[in-house]
Amino acid sequence: MPPALRFDPPPLSASGIGSLPGSAAREAAGLVLESVTGLPYLPELPNRGPGADLIGRSFAILTELYAGTEPSGWRFADRPGRETRRAIAYLGEDLDAVEERWSQAGAFKVAVAGPWTLAASVELRHGDKALSDPGACRDIASSLAEGLREHVAEVRKRLSGVEPLVVQLDEPALPAVLRGSVPTASGFGRLALIEPAIARAGLRIVVDALAGEGVATLVHCCAGGVPVDLLTEAGVAGLAVDLSYPTPEEQWGEFLESGGVLLAGVVPSTDVAVLPSAQRTVDPVRQLFGRLGLPPREFGRVVPVPTCGMAGASDAHVRAATRLCVDAAKVLADLAEG
Repeated sequence: MPPALRFDPPPLSASGIGSLPGSAAREAAGLVLESVTGLPYLPELPNRGPGADLIGRSFAILTELYAGTEPSGWRFADRPGRETRRAIAYLGEDLDAVEERWSQAGAFKVAVAGPWTLAASVELRHGDKALSDPGACRDIASSLAEGLREHVAEVRKRLSGVEPLVVQLDEPALPAVLRGSVPTASGFGRLALIEPAIARAGLRIVVDALAGEGVATLVHCCAGGVPVDLLTEAGVAGLAVDLSYPTPEEQWGEFLESGGVLLAGVVPSTDVAVLPSAQRTVDPVRQLFGRLGLPPREFGRVVPVPTCGMAGASDAHVRAATRLCVDAAKVLADLAEG
C-alpha cells in the first residue's frame, strides 16, 4: 500500500529525532540549522521540565484537550493549567528560535507524540490511562489531527519557503500497546491490547488529516518490535527506527518497495568512547538492502539519524553525532551513484 502522501528526501539528507540536551532554544536551533543537511528539525529540550517533555509538547498542539501533571504523571484536566501554558510557551520559544535563524527554503520536520503513545501515557480524570477507554482514544486522535493542522499552518507562516514540511509522530509505546503490555495506572496490572485494525485506524485519522494539508507523516519508534506492516498500511511515508533491533525483512521489503523512506537509526544517541567511521555507520543499511535485494540507487530514500533522541547526551556528543549523520548521508549518496 503506497503512503497517503509520499515524501522524497532532499539530496544528502540527514536529520535527528528531535530532543537535545540543555535548555537554550537559540543554541539548539543554531546547531540544527547550521549543521543538519537536507532535513533539519524543530529541536525539543525536555530537560527544561514538564511542558517541554514529549507529552507536554503534545498538549501544546492538541485542541480542546487539556492535561496537568500529578505525581503519577500526566492526567487530563477540564481546562488549561500551568503545565499546559508552560508547554505552549516552550513551543513558542522553540519556534521563535528557528524562525530567527531560518534563512533558506527547504524541507523541515516537526515532531509530536503519536495518538497511541499519548493514550498509553495520559491518565483519565478519574480512572486509568486513556488507553483503557476507546472513546478517549478516538478523541485523542481527532484532537491531534486538528491540532496538527493548526501547527503546520503556524510553521509555514513562520518559515518562508519551507517545503516539504513533514510531521514525525513519536510512537515509542506502540509495540507495547499492540502486545497488551502497557501497565495500568496502579502499575499492578496490564491494559488489554489494542487490535491492529483499531491501532491502524487511529493512526490513519492523523495521517489523512496531514495529507489533506500536503504534509507527509513519519513515525519514530525506538522500541523493539516496530509494527512495520501496520504502519505501512496506515499510510505513513517514513519510519525512523533503531536498526539494531530485528524486524521481519518481508515487512521492510513491502514498506520500501511502496515508496517508504527509512530514517535509519545508525548513530549512537548517547555518549560512547569512540564513534564509528561514516563507512561503518552505514553498514546496517547496506546489509538490510542487500538481504532485500534492493539496488544501491535506492539509498537515496535513506536518511541517517541517531538511534533515538539525544536529550541525555553531552553537547560534544550531539555535535559529533550530528556530523556523523551528515557524513553517513554523503557515503550513501556516493554508493547510490555507483
